[in-house]
Amino acid sequence: MVTAEQIKTYIEGGLACDYVRVLGDDGEHFEAMVVSPDFTGKNTVKQHQLVYQALGHRMGGEIHALALKTFTPEEWKVKGGNESVAG
Repeated sequence: MVTAEQIKTYIEGGLACDYVRVLGDDGEHFEAMVVSPDFTGKNTVKQHQLVYQALGHRMGGEIHALALKTFTPEEWKVKGGNESVAG
């Protein structure tokens, strides 16, 4: 069973990140917020694809569902760096 902390580590290992937070305690369904300079100039779909690439084969396998919120560092700064995963 994969944990939220493991997913955080996987994302940070595969993507330049300024901030990552992952929530979820059932081992299959998770919510993640990722702030990365790699997202700059990319639309939301491309940003999410970068996160999925960082997770690799785990998506659809160990990780059944992952709700994502992605931000560039600039977007994160505008939000005050305090956006919650839930919304």
